[in-house]
Amino acid sequence: MTPRPAPLNTPDLDDLICFSHLRWSWVYQRPQHLLTRAARTRRVYYFEEPVFGAAEPRLDARTVADNVVVLQPQLPEGMTERHIDNAQRALLDAFIAEQSITVGTLWYYTPMSLPFTRHLSAKVRVYDCMDELTAFAGAPPALRLLERHLLQHCEIVFTGGWSLYEAKMLLHANCHAMPSSVDVQHFARARTADPEPAAQAALPHPRIGYCGVIDERIDLDLIASVADARPDWQLVFIGPVTKIDESSLPRRANIHYLGARTYDALPLEMAGWDVAWMPFAINESTRYISPTKTPEYLAAGLQVVSTPVRDVARTWGADQLVHLVRDTDECVAALAECLAHTDERWRMLVDTALAQLSWDITWGRMEGIMSRSAAVAA
Repeated sequence: MTPRPAPLNTPDLDDLICFSHLRWSWVYQRPQHLLTRAARTRRVYYFEEPVFGAAEPRLDARTVADNVVVLQPQLPEGMTERHIDNAQRALLDAFIAEQSITVGTLWYYTPMSLPFTRHLSAKVRVYDCMDELTAFAGAPPALRLLERHLLQHCEIVFTGGWSLYEAKMLLHANCHAMPSSVDVQHFARARTADPEPAAQAALPHPRIGYCGVIDERIDLDLIASVADARPDWQLVFIGPVTKIDESSLPRRANIHYLGARTYDALPLEMAGWDVAWMPFAINESTRYISPTKTPEYLAAGLQVVSTPVRDVARTWGADQLVHLVRDTDECVAALAECLAHTDERWRMLVDTALAQLSWDITWGRMEGIMSRSAAVAA
């Protein structure tokens, strides 16, 4: 059994165990924002998907933030799905017993963890549905059925956007839309950041920037056509490439893939851009997304051009806080307009909208719903 992690503060509330398909150290996004806030009042354990190659099953634990411990199963190669589930269940049960964990909340990001966790007792079980995982490339065949079971298993469902809410509310009576929020102060640093980010220093202006995961949701043809239409514009991409072959990325002299950056470094990178954009493909994989980067760009003081993703259009398009475009010609025209001038009225409207958003507010709403649910169950 893994040695006990570094000593934790002792909060008043029972512990929270989260099960996620996302590595804590990959991209700092919704799970990290919410769970670090949960950890202000309780211990949080973040159970990742297994890593294969160990001689014997073991559970590695490391403390990544105050009161947050990441648990990573290490399993041998060649195990069947049933043996993988059984091994994870045994490792988890042993860890809970060894650490004297009192489970107050089970928090799910992936239905794939249900087979080895459904036996656990908790005051409240939450499915924080941040994406429609069944629409992603390479989704496991069992995912759709397991999500139906998870929806029956949990007392509360939160969704990362309004489109997801409209889909899941039909499947669960206690479903709540909790669109991803923004740390305005963090990204507002881009408005006054200095000096220029080193990786972009040699690039001429204007620069059109994107930060986030580069996967099957990105419209690669749109990127190529905009680059060809305006070779004088530099298209800058910050973020990891996943689930697609890097050889499929369009390559032009004015397209720059700079790789992933830490969350702390993002404002400085954005400070090097003239406009931000979200060249999402409009297909099944983007039908339910609610990109966190939208308010992050706006908090950075950047005008934003986006393809008409439903949640972007309904949240930011009505007041024209984001420019919505359908094809290359519209995209080039909107980017050119943004580069030509900034509307001060637009800036005031953006700041007014952002003043109503924060991860603290979102977590506070979630915690209130959880507390009421636990009280009813008691």
